Amino acid sequence: MAKQKALQPKKVSDSRTVMTELIMPNDTNPMGNLMGGYLMRWMDIASAICAGKHCEAHVVTAAVDHISFQNAIHLGDVITLEATVTRAFSTSVEVFVEVFANDVKGQQPRRCNHAYFTFVALDDKKKAPIPVPPVLPLSSEEQNLFESALRRREMRLILAGRMKAKEATEIRKFFTDLE
Repeated sequence: MAKQKALQPKKVSDSRTVMTELIMPNDTNPMGNLMGGYLMRWMDIASAICAGKHCEAHVVTAAVDHISFQNAIHLGDVITLEATVTRAFSTSVEVFVEVFANDVKGQQPRRCNHAYFTFVALDDKKKAPIPVPPVLPLSSEEQNLFESALRRREMRLILAGRMKAKEATEIRKFFTDLE
């Protein structure tokens, strides 16, 4: 079996992805607000592009954690989605995506939504998972997201039934009945 060469770490900024959309009438509900499904689709697209750039491979969505709908996005608003890789695991990456909105003049800026997406990198045949490059966090914010990614991953695995809570190492201290 051939020894696989180590993948070089990549900076968060190397794959940062920014996507902008104008909210049109066909994107809204009867109250004139962006429909959540459209927003989730755009969040998935921006996050997948980010993950694909980091992995230099095709990726598939494996999980979405806690999509938060904090502020309404209105007809005519411009939204900006910002996606960054927070951490890489053996064949997957976690991506944090934030959504900001403002009016078409660039006024009334506000943070509206955020979520964590997990993607698995695939080989060129788009069949088997492949190793992904590690993440090199440089700023304190990048470092905080990097460190907390292990806790989020454990929680995802527990909620998906792929890990027992007593097997968790990072979130164990938050549960008193696991000892």
